[in-house]
Amino acid sequence: MTRKLKVSIILILICIAIAVVPLIIVKDSEFGGADDAASNTISKILKVNDYEPWASPVYEPPGGETESLLFCLQAALGAGVFGYGIGVLKERSKHRNGA
Repeated sequence: MTRKLKVSIILILICIAIAVVPLIIVKDSEFGGADDAASNTISKILKVNDYEPWASPVYEPPGGETESLLFCLQAALGAGVFGYGIGVLKERSKHRNGA
């Protein structure tokens, strides 16, 4: 294996560990997110406490911080896919103009 490949594998393993370790260690974390803030604001505006959301979550994480972590991972994955797509388009354009 080349040095670059080893470094890449180590960095990927570190990223996975950063994502998984908090899920295992922190069980009951609390964090008020946008969903809670929105439902509280709607309840204050409408002066009713019977507000029901239109949809329910598919997966209920064990704590609020876990939800935050999963959202960040989703954003990072999306950014990675977007960056990869831009790189592919740039290289395709470079090869098309060079040929």
